[in-house]
Formats: sequence, C-alpha cells, structure tokens
Amino acid sequence: MADVAQVIAQAREAQAAWGAASIDARLAVLRRAREAIAKHARAFAQTLGDRPGRALSETYTAEIVTLGDCALHLERNARHLLAPKRVGRAGRPMLAMGLTSEIHREPLGVVLVIAPSNYPIFLPGAQALQALAAGNACVLKPAPNCSAPAQFFARLLADAGLDARLIPVLDEGPEAAQAAIEAGVDKVVLTGSAQTGAKVLAALAPRLTPSVMELSGCDAVLVLAGADLDLTVRALRWGLRLNAGATCIGPRRVFVEASEAAEFERRMAEAVAGLAPVAVPEAVAAKARALLDEALAQGAKLLVPGREDFGRAEAFKPALLSGVAPACGLGEADLFAPVLSIMSVRDEAGMLEACERSAYALGASIFGPEARARELAGRVRAGSVSINDLIAPTADPRLPFGGRGRSGFGVTRGDEGLLEMTAVKCVSVRGGSFRPHYDDPRPEDVELFQTYLDSQHAETAGARWKAWMALLAKLMKRR
Repeated sequence: MADVAQVIAQAREAQAAWGAASIDARLAVLRRAREAIAKHARAFAQTLGDRPGRALSETYTAEIVTLGDCALHLERNARHLLAPKRVGRAGRPMLAMGLTSEIHREPLGVVLVIAPSNYPIFLPGAQALQALAAGNACVLKPAPNCSAPAQFFARLLADAGLDARLIPVLDEGPEAAQAAIEAGVDKVVLTGSAQTGAKVLAALAPRLTPSVMELSGCDAVLVLAGADLDLTVRALRWGLRLNAGATCIGPRRVFVEASEAAEFERRMAEAVAGLAPVAVPEAVAAKARALLDEALAQGAKLLVPGREDFGRAEAFKPALLSGVAPACGLGEADLFAPVLSIMSVRDEAGMLEACERSAYALGASIFGPEARARELAGRVRAGSVSINDLIAPTADPRLPFGGRGRSGFGVTRGDEGLLEMTAVKCVSVRGGSFRPHYDDPRPEDVELFQTYLDSQHAETAGARWKAWMALLAKLMKRR
C-alpha cells in the first residue's frame, strides 16, 4: 500500500467527479458490481479460506446473499432518498412567508470503513456500497487476515467501471486506520468492539470527525410463559453455533419466566450437548474460561459440557450455564464464543430489570405470545428487537442496524444507513420584496410579536383567531 496520505488525497481527487455524477450513473456501476458478486460468488466466498465452524453455505447466506440484497435495495431506493426534498407550505410559520426551501443530501467526501473479522464481506461491503451510492469515496481498512475479501470486492467494483481510487484497500494494522484519520477523512464507520470504538473516537476527537460506531453486544433473549419451547430451543441452538459464536448479535443471556425455567433448561441442555466443538482464537478462549470460572465460583451450574471439557481454543465446546448471578461478568461480556447463560426471573419486570444491567444494547429477542411480546418489545432497550426469531431479521436490507449504550451509535444499512453517508444542506429562496426583518427594531415590535405568539399558541381557537386578525391588521399597517 502506498503512503496513506497519498491514497486519501487520490481518493478525494477521484471523489469530486464521482460525487458530481448523476445518481443514475453511480447506480449503473453498482448494478454491474452486484451482478459480478452473484457471478463470482463462490470465488468471493473462498477468499475467506477455511473458517473453522463455518460451512461454505453459511458464508453464502451470511455474507454473499445479504450483500447482494443490500446492493439491490440501493438500486431501488437511493434515487428517491437522495433527491432534493421540497419543503411545502403546510406548517410554514409566518416569519418564513415567501420562502421556498429544499433539503439536499450531498456526499460527505471520503469515508473510512474499518471492517471487522467476523463478517468481513457483508458488513464492510454493505457500508462501502452505501458510501459509494451517496457519491463518496470509500477507503477500506480490513481486519487482520481479511485483506483477501476486501481486495476481491474492490476489484469487482473496479471491473464494474468504478475508478479504483474510490475504493482503496489499506493495510490490516491499526496504524493504517490512524494514518487515514490523520490524513483527513470526512467520516469513519467502525464495526468492532467497544474498546476499539473508544480508541477510534479518541483519534477522531481532535478533528471533530463524525462517525458511526457499530460496537459490541451482549444480547438478551426473553422467554415468556406460553412460548413455543421447541421453536425457542431450535433458535438458540442455531444462534449459539452460528459463525462459531462470533456474531455481535448472537444470544448471550437468556431470561426465562420461572414457570418455564426447569423445562426450558432440560430441553436446552439436550440440544446443546449435541453441538460439535468449534475453534476460537486463544485470546477469546482465555477470556471465556475466566468468565466461566467466575460464574461457577458464584454459584452457576454448568449444564453442558462437563467441567473438564470446556474452554480449549482448538476445540471449544459450546457452554450452557444456569443460575448465573445477576452481577456476574458473563452478563457484561462482549464474548465471541459459544457461551449461553440462562437466568430464571419472576416476570416481565424482572426481565427488563435484568436486561438493563448490561451496558450493551445492540439486539434482543423475545419468544412468546405475539401480543404480549410486542408490548414488551416497546420497553426493551436495544437497537433491534426480534419476536419469535433470532438474528436473521437484521439481514433485511430495508432495516437500519445500530445499537445504544456501549453498543455504539448511528446506523448502517436500510434507508437510514444510506442517509448516514450524506451531509444535509438546506437551500432557501425568498420571493417578493417583503423583508420586515431588515427593519430597525421599534418599541411596538414587542406588541407585534406578542400578537403573533397569541395567534399561534393561545389556548382557545377563538383567542387564536382574534389574535390572527389583529396581527394581519398590524402587518398591513406596517407594510
């Protein structure tokens, strides 16, 4: 990779023409790239190499198919979303009489996407497509050992007609991201841990560079009385093993109403016992072992596997615990390993109280009767809530994705994710010659503005009408 400052300068130079191009011209390039993603899907997926715990078909569904869907959503909706919006007369205050206004969405310039290692095709790919659709250049900083998919993606876009300077791929180390920030980018989109987010925000602060932070999760699953336990167990078994546990919105904490707890624990233990061990990084395994030891010391019970079998990095057996103490570290851990804690609670109020103990608020799932689950969803603090499902709904390209608290801020994907890649500009034109605001202040203006306030905000319709007529008379006299 050439000097990072030079790469940013070249991206900015190329962005001037790209941002000035019509939305139709930009979307034509993205359409050809989408078609190439589908045509070369197997080769794209294979750039990840052998990922323990993930089949090729899972890479297709979790990364390639979802990326194609995001691209298609942009083609269908970006034109409308990015078009200038005329502000009509309805609701226009009197002080704005004569104004016609438009709200414009313009490119930011150069967007830096700092990518994660768990989904290195889909997550940065969707963010890059949105940045490009909005007219920006997009600089990709891949996660360690993830340069190959980033380079493949950049080549697909270049082959589709995109100026290669608009999609440069930096080196994998954090120094590359730091150099890009120092060179001057216009926005940063990070997908990573809360700890990494804090470091990146510190680097952005001196330049007041805006950002989207898609950070850690410690997701809660709420199991209500009357839930379909067969469905719930199937969902959690799938979510626990998905991507070898390295999913930010994977299930971590399960809160079960006391009346269902014993039966639920029995079924979950049977389901998890049959899961094959997976490989996880040694650092992750060490963190998991420490948290599991702490939970057991505080009275938790290890349902699966046997105490002597868990925690080996090369063959980490999915772990299921019950009776986890409310203040245990597992309830506050952004752990990328297949570990699930079951906690029995008295009722919905207990579930909400337990959810609030965690500083993370990325996603949540509720299993149970739909009407009751919908009501509860409105009170759960999370960026995404799924009812009678887990993880999969967030792959819908129409939906924005983001968290709260230590899970970050801002959103990617969905219409809102595209708009995150733009700067807002308001353009107003005043017609006619009436400009009372240019006049020197006069003592009688206080009475004029009080009459205006009464015409808009008096308690009764009669009082507002009376003030309105008085206001018109004053304005006519003044004019």
